[in-house]
Amino acid sequence: MRYLHTMVRVKDLEASMAFYRLLGLEEIRRVESEQGRFTLVFMAPPGQPETPVELTYNWDGDEGLPSDSRHFGHLAYEVDDIYAACQHLMDNGVTINRPPRDGHMAFVRSPDNVSIELLQKGGSLPPQEPWASMGNTGHW
Repeated sequence: MRYLHTMVRVKDLEASMAFYRLLGLEEIRRVESEQGRFTLVFMAPPGQPETPVELTYNWDGDEGLPSDSRHFGHLAYEVDDIYAACQHLMDNGVTINRPPRDGHMAFVRSPDNVSIELLQKGGSLPPQEPWASMGNTGHW
């Protein structure tokens, strides 16, 4: 058995792709189905095509989106500098739901309410402001 991908349904394909690009992922494959009326976009970190997230977009809409998708769990990505990653996301309008107060872990949500965990590569970074005193926003 081997891992293939994680699939999430998206309401606005372009907005979702833009979000995952902010995380550093790039499109590695796309499937368009006229008969099934859907588009599948596979995005992965550069050089890691074996770890994609599949964005599934139904052309006729999906009235259940966005909903609280906590039942899904989360996607997790390791980052070189958690503070820089969170600042980049925040500078681009992404809410940091659980700031990296500990220098190790943060959570954000995609436009489709998918929870994304960011983990610091290696050991935790020393606590740093504004993150150390920043409270949670919403749920993660």
